[in-house]
Amino acid sequence: MEGPLMPESQLESDDQAFDLNNPEYYINRELSHLAFNQRVLAQVLDEDHPLLERLRFLLIFSSNLDEFFEIRVANLKKDLLMQRETSGMDGMHASEVLSKISQICHETIAHQYETLNTILLPALEAENILFLARDMWTPEQELWVKRFIKKEVLPVISPIGLDPAHPFPRLVNKSLNFIVSLEGKDAFGRDTGLAIIPAPRSLPRLVQLPEELSDGGDRLIFLSSMIHAHAHRLFPGMKVKGCYQFRITRNADLDLDEGVEDLARALRGELHTRRFGRAVRLEVADNCPEPLVNFLLSEAGLTEDDLYQVNGPVNLTRMMGVMDKVDRPELKYPRMTPSIPKGLTQKDNIFDSISKKDYLLYHPFESFAPVVELIHQAAKDPNVVAIKQTLYRTGTHSPVATALIEAARNGKEVTAVIELRARFDEEDNLELASRLQEAGALVVYGVVGYKTHAKMLLIVRREGKKLVRYIHMGTGNYHSGTTRVYTDYSLLSSDQVIAEDVHRVFHQLTGMGKTEKMEKVLNAPFNLKQKLIELIEAEATAAKGECDAHIVIKTNGLSEPSIIQALYRASQAGVKIDLIVRGICCLRPGIPGVSETIRVRSVIGRFLEHSRVYYFKNAEPALYCASADMMERNLNRRVETGFPIETTVLEKRLLHELDLYLEDDWQSWSLDTGGTYSRNRGDSEAGVQTQLLSHLAQ
Repeated sequence: MEGPLMPESQLESDDQAFDLNNPEYYINRELSHLAFNQRVLAQVLDEDHPLLERLRFLLIFSSNLDEFFEIRVANLKKDLLMQRETSGMDGMHASEVLSKISQICHETIAHQYETLNTILLPALEAENILFLARDMWTPEQELWVKRFIKKEVLPVISPIGLDPAHPFPRLVNKSLNFIVSLEGKDAFGRDTGLAIIPAPRSLPRLVQLPEELSDGGDRLIFLSSMIHAHAHRLFPGMKVKGCYQFRITRNADLDLDEGVEDLARALRGELHTRRFGRAVRLEVADNCPEPLVNFLLSEAGLTEDDLYQVNGPVNLTRMMGVMDKVDRPELKYPRMTPSIPKGLTQKDNIFDSISKKDYLLYHPFESFAPVVELIHQAAKDPNVVAIKQTLYRTGTHSPVATALIEAARNGKEVTAVIELRARFDEEDNLELASRLQEAGALVVYGVVGYKTHAKMLLIVRREGKKLVRYIHMGTGNYHSGTTRVYTDYSLLSSDQVIAEDVHRVFHQLTGMGKTEKMEKVLNAPFNLKQKLIELIEAEATAAKGECDAHIVIKTNGLSEPSIIQALYRASQAGVKIDLIVRGICCLRPGIPGVSETIRVRSVIGRFLEHSRVYYFKNAEPALYCASADMMERNLNRRVETGFPIETTVLEKRLLHELDLYLEDDWQSWSLDTGGTYSRNRGDSEAGVQTQLLSHLAQ
């Protein structure tokens, strides 16, 4: 991996605004995404994970890679070439960036299918879990498939013969399709020899055979195998010479004009185009003849660099259904029950509890239920007069949405700031907005051009003769599903200074006016980045004064150039810097004279590391949790919040948990100067997530 961001002294310009179009920076950033995906794929080989969970990691890799092509590769194809050609930059050209990505992806995907075919499938077969190819069906199974095809598939499938009246169809993004070569003439005398079979999206891609046909285990058949075996039934009187599965990945990024008058209406229009955006990748079975492959490439407008010929299903992500179909608890992670602190159960008056002290919850080890219960109690409490909340990825019918609707119907002043442009959740968010509006809530969509990514809840309650505010601030989303698989912090507090800051952020989002001064809360795009740089620089000053200086940053991504430059300067001043970065990292540790005091590690385990924490040893307060990653989009083009952890007991606890991440030598990876990650394997018998499960969960 190439192109570390170098300190300002090694740049030609002293301008702190590092050129985001610099080829070295760009290639480094894009390949960092691939490096994270490769670390995910590596979990498949780790026998510390149960077998079906190893399969899940392989499928998560596929899902991540799909999004990488839909968004990052698509945008590279669309924008980067033009940007670099017009900027007159030297160095790596956009086409070279894409070529390098193609090379890495081809190697990694080949490794993925080899791992599936030579390691996972044999291991699953040893556990009596088989994915049956056509040549493995018994006569009884073959008869069952024939009946299934007749009953469930043939009534909904629509083959398309290719001729002048039926040109190559516009195929939906990532849909499963088949190209069929035919011999003979149809009823109208046509003999073009080619047809397309789009697999209905309503059909499961993986079908489980009934128990009596499964030989005491689990037998699963891919829909693609069924269609292959019975393709001839779709073309009566003609001979099927070949049937080959393929899938086209398209640009799925939405392109909204910032000058739109009605964001919701514009978004509804764009959602349809996402399904038919410009093609960026073609996946096809590796036994597909070259003439048919070239035909598909031509129709998709792609080159050989965009072609991925695979030895197995082209839609691996849809194999995720096996996790629900196969009931084998011993091959999955043990069940866990998140704990609930005293004072935050359904039996407690949560307002009374929060008024006495702050609570810090670490999900999923600790339950998200108290946050939902807080909203439910607010919806029913006659003393609550107003509820304000940001909603990014929440779910149309989630418990949080249900509670807000109940509150609005009960006459509370409910204000919901819904970020419609939360990628791939836009349709759900539009439906959620409609449901809230119908219940009487005030729904706003934030500020055009700035995604609202902050996670905030503000409840105003009348207590005696005064109004008291209660807040929840988090590092993750208000989605009950992700709270079970993402690690995130939640702060529940009645700190009136923080609550007033949250109130001001809501005013920014719903009203108009100049930015008001924040007392405790950090707020992007206004003061969050600058405050972080100031805190980093203050730590550098402390180190120069021979103080013990230490910075710990836990984030999902680190690519913001001015933050990286500040960390380089702090390292040169002698600050000890520990970075826990799950994904993209454009900083390089250990460069002599540049970043010798910086360590970078990535933790990958059962749960997706999602929490963001900033620690500055000589600052007051020293600890912040935040919704923001240290990336350009978060700090410059999103509404984000960072909130302090000021209670001594909570600060001590959070520092201990950070230490567990820094001491982990089992689930962690270390980044070296050249941009390569190496798995840490030490004397520990359990990684940080396992330890947190033991300490926090029930």
